[in-house]
Amino acid sequence: MPLHPAAPDDQGGLLDAFEQVVQAIVDLGWACREDDFEKPTECPGWTVKDHIVKVVATEKAFAALPREPHGPPNPAAVRNEFNRIVDLEVAARRHWTGRSVVSELADFHQHRMSQLRALDVDLDTEIAGFFGDRTTFGDQLRAQITETWVHEQDVRTALDRPGDLDSPAAAVFTAMVLDALPVLAVRDAAIEPGHAVVLDVTGPVLARGGARVVEGADGQPVGERLFSGQDPEGGEQLDVTTIQLTTEALTRRAAARRSTDEIRFSVLGDDAAGRRLLDALEQLAPLPPG
Repeated sequence: MPLHPAAPDDQGGLLDAFEQVVQAIVDLGWACREDDFEKPTECPGWTVKDHIVKVVATEKAFAALPREPHGPPNPAAVRNEFNRIVDLEVAARRHWTGRSVVSELADFHQHRMSQLRALDVDLDTEIAGFFGDRTTFGDQLRAQITETWVHEQDVRTALDRPGDLDSPAAAVFTAMVLDALPVLAVRDAAIEPGHAVVLDVTGPVLARGGARVVEGADGQPVGERLFSGQDPEGGEQLDVTTIQLTTEALTRRAAARRSTDEIRFSVLGDDAAGRRLLDALEQLAPLPPG
């Protein structure tokens, strides 16, 4: 089935999704008491305030603004170069109050959205990525939406304030996961030719998508998109494994916030193949914890 609600695919819809997800974090921040900002999250070594700082830092990096002067990093959060760069931004504001961080995000986000809506670009316009690579405006915007939505869910989980699981950003995140399944099935889950794996997302974002694995011309396995759990051409018989889980469980697993054993799911078919695919989802994590 297609996603419901559908993920926005036009520039205006994606900008709206980005604006909404950042505003949700701002609203959560304004509702916090000062001690709430220090609550730990499912990202080891990161507090609620740290996640809000990360959103500020990423927005400013997207705008190509200079980074803040660096403070001492938090070793618990540094496991690779991406984590190191991010944590320097967090460390630079570690002495700030939580409300000061929220105020910075609220003020800058309003200004930044006006800039983004006025840009003379389209989704296919090539731009510089965060670390010198080249990407498109559309791909960068989708990456911003998915990463920011993960941070929103990190904050919501820490504060025990669930919500926005049916938002446009949630749909963008779910679509990103489904789009990656053919690669994950072969490269990371080692699904064999003649088999297919399907993710059945039960909501609030409803979605069903998957990948079948076939033998390529060079004899190596190749992943192909599968929309219904059956061979779309009605040819070969496939061994189909279906994994059913909620939007919340999918997010926590694909963001590498919880292990496969820490989420609720059911498998119809090859249990080992289903678990391998769920294990592989963490390769998509925008910010691996720890």
